[in-house]
Parts: sequence; structure tokens; C-alpha cells
Amino acid sequence: MVMAPRLVQSLFAAFGDLYLYKLSKLIFNGQVAKWTLFSQLVNWFMFFCITRTLSNSLETVLTVAGLYYWFAAIESSKATSIVSKQHAACEQSIPSRKVALLIAALSCAIRPTSAVTWLYVSLLDFIQMKSKCCFILLDVIPVGAIVLAVTTLLDWWMYGSWVIVPLNFLKFNLLSSGGDYYGTHVFHWYFTQGFPSMIWTFLPFALCGIVKSQEWRLSGLIAWVLGVYSILGHKEFRFVLPVLPLALMFSGYCLASMSRSKGKNQHRKDSLSRMQPFVILLVITNVPMALYMSLFHQRGTEDAMYYLSKEAHDGRVRSVLFLMPCHSTPYYSTLHYNLPMRFLDCTPSDSKGTLDESDRFLTSPSEFVGEVFGNLSAFSHIVIFESEERHVLQLLLHNSFLEMRRFFHSHFKVDRDLQSAVVVYSRRNVL
Repeated sequence: MVMAPRLVQSLFAAFGDLYLYKLSKLIFNGQVAKWTLFSQLVNWFMFFCITRTLSNSLETVLTVAGLYYWFAAIESSKATSIVSKQHAACEQSIPSRKVALLIAALSCAIRPTSAVTWLYVSLLDFIQMKSKCCFILLDVIPVGAIVLAVTTLLDWWMYGSWVIVPLNFLKFNLLSSGGDYYGTHVFHWYFTQGFPSMIWTFLPFALCGIVKSQEWRLSGLIAWVLGVYSILGHKEFRFVLPVLPLALMFSGYCLASMSRSKGKNQHRKDSLSRMQPFVILLVITNVPMALYMSLFHQRGTEDAMYYLSKEAHDGRVRSVLFLMPCHSTPYYSTLHYNLPMRFLDCTPSDSKGTLDESDRFLTSPSEFVGEVFGNLSAFSHIVIFESEERHVLQLLLHNSFLEMRRFFHSHFKVDRDLQSAVVVYSRRNVL
């Protein structure tokens, strides 16, 4: 049950790789597609993030697949000349565009902010369309209405009342800037820190590919998405994941152009030897980082949940309190037992300046625990980061809690004090 969602997302990721290859081949050629696939598979952040069960990961796959069908429709209808004519397939124009719209609608249903991408893509082509009314009335409205109706019915079934989740999403994140509650960055963060960290050593190759290919539509899409997301105060790496494959496609274009023989009499072996230093550079600067971030960095919370799941299976866990920032662990998705658990709430308050439970705990750990949870008698296990452990250690010992396991979590801090380990405590009478 724990691995199934990850395996499903891995399957989605594989489809994303396939469609990125097809998109690169459609827009450029087979050689570029091969180097694009190399860039996609080697890039550390793509390796780290695309197989995780995040809505952004699925959004990325849908975006790449949708763009492939969209550009296939453009080529087949001869609307633009950015795609090589040898790939034209006129009979696929209408179905390709409808498939692209369906995928775009699904992407927006999963992540409403995906509309940022599709607004740019659709408007550029809409301006050049001859039958604008037919496109809106026969394509956009029917597909959008069907997807909205299906998702609204699913939400009604799950919530028990009529809820339009995309509308609430936009109201909270865009209109009320609710995301700012969880932290903000400077407006240029995506351009100067976020996206360069994601694309890493592929950045110079991507910039080279943008200039050499002169494929301004897709490079403009990358700049558009980064620019629009920069307006929002709350920023995260994963928010701009959908345009990372496009940047890696330009990296593939640059690598492909570098691998081509400069002269007609130059051997293929010479071309490969010329590319070897660049390939080695990209591999050694990405693969170790990808493995470290995927296998070691911040793994303590998962290890702790696996341990608690095993203990629960053996009947040694009655209830768990997580004295750590909210959503720090996989929670029930890893435990898979119907046990009462409690984590510190971080729901945004309507009143500005009001601290949530997570902030109150970090501000004054011992006082907060005593005030909110009393003698901790309701819990058989407590999970806490090592950085906060020292503040409540005496309180835990006084209430008959003993350390059971200590799991490595991180070698360096990310956005708060170093959380080097996750510690699991258990009450004596449940040992």
C-alpha cells in the first residue's frame, strides 16, 4: 500500500519521458530528442521530484503530453512553421487539438495554476486562428465543461457538499495571498535561485540551446511561467517543475548541435570523444546529487513512520503525537493503521499576527506542550526533531517517556534550524 502510489507515479513519469522525447523530435529532430532524454534522465531535480506523489509531478507529465498534442495539431493544420513539415499529419489535426485540450483541462483540474501555462499557449495560437468561434464553441467549452462537471461531482461525492475546489484554490492562493502565510521569497527568486538550482549544470547548455534554436515560443513559455509565478509571494521549487523539461529540451538541442560533426569527413568517433567531457561533467554534477537527495536527505520522517507502522502491527502503538512542524511526516499514508494521531496545526488564521500551533511550539516548546497537551497521558508515542528535543526532554522524562529510536534526517538545514535527526519516544507502560 505504501509503494503502490509511488509505482503509479513512476509509471506516469515514464510516460512524461516518452512524451518529452516525442515533443523534442516533433519540434526539432531525433538527435535532439535523444539528448533531451539524456538531460531529462540525468538532471538531479527531475530524478528527485518527478516520481514523488505530488500534484506538481502529475501536472508536469500532463503539461508535456498536452504540449505534444498541441504542437502536433499546429503542424498538421499548418498554422505555424515552427515544426518540421516532414512530421505533418493533417488527418490528426482535430483529434490532436481535442486531446491537448482534454489534457490541459485535467492538468488545470489537478493544479488550477496550470492555467498559467495553457493561457500562454492557447492565446498565441488563438490570435492566428481563422475559426475562433468554432474553436471556443466546439472545442474549449465542451471539453472544459465536461472536466469541470466530472471533477465537481467527484468533490461533491467526497466532501458531501457542493464545492468547487479550483475556485477555492484560486481564492486562497491568488486573491487572498494565503500561501504567503507559509513563507515568502523575493520577486526574482525563481530567476536567480530557484530555477537555476533545479536545472543546475544544464543551465548554460539550455541558454545556448535557446539562442541557437531560436524557438522563441517555448523559451517564451518558460519565461512567462517564471515571471507570473514570481508575482506570488510564496514560492517553491516544485511550482515551476512543469517548465523544467522544456528547459532541458533546449539543453538537448545544444548538446545535439555540439555532437554534430563540423566537417563531412569527420568520423563519428571524433564526435563522441568531443562530447565525452561534457557528458562526464553533467553526470558527475547531477547523479551523485540526485542519489543523495533521494536516498539520504530528510529521510528521517519516513523512517520514523515505517518504524511506527511496524510497531503498530505488533500492537505496541496506541496513539501518536508529532511535536514538529505540520505535515513533516507522510502520516497515515505510511502508517496504514486506524490509530489516533495528532500533529501541530498550521491552518492560517483570519487574524493577522496570530501564531498557529506549529509556530507557538517552535517559539516556546516546553510551555506550549504543557499548556495544550497537559501531562501527555493521551499518547503512547511522541515524535520530535532533535533540534527541539532538548527543550522538552525533562517534560518527556517526567511523564515516563523513554527514547526508543533515533533516525538520521539531514546533514544541513534547509529552511529552519538543523533537523539532524528524528527521535521517537514511547511511554514506559507500552514497551
